[in-house]
Amino acid sequence: MVTGATVSTVALGQDGPVILVGHAWAGVVITEAGNDPRVAGLVCVAAFAPDDGQSAGDATKPYPPTPGLGEAKPDSAGYLSLTRKGVAEDFVPDLPAAERAIVYATQGPWNSRALSEKVTSAAWKTKPSWFIVVNDRMISPEYERAAAKHINATTTRLNSSHVAML
Repeated sequence: MVTGATVSTVALGQDGPVILVGHAWAGVVITEAGNDPRVAGLVCVAAFAPDDGQSAGDATKPYPPTPGLGEAKPDSAGYLSLTRKGVAEDFVPDLPAAERAIVYATQGPWNSRALSEKVTSAAWKTKPSWFIVVNDRMISPEYERAAAKHINATTTRLNSSHVAML
């Protein structure tokens, strides 16, 4: 997983312990990259936290699809972008209309293959973990609650949409 290697490289450059925070698909990245010895813990924010040998798609297979994923539309190269409706109703519905418009206009497309990348060794098995569960329409809240319990994370529930940091 190239992105996990990149995160590990950044962690190695720090003078002290590192806490990795991953939102959405970045939960997969920190689940793998968190094995670096400088990583002291993981924080999943409305994120995926697959087990060894699992991808985000594998981990969420037992849960019903969310409305937001139906609004992720591929281009000819397999990169996904959310429709205006997906941003407004599923991604950041709790933001004012002007801010939702900015999120829609500035979103970066992501490759659909990201959901099939498998974790080799889940760092949450050996690192303290925290999980922020939200009123999500992008990732199943039932999955988020189950994942938080499975990884033995200290869990916080926020009355927020998928992008709690906004």
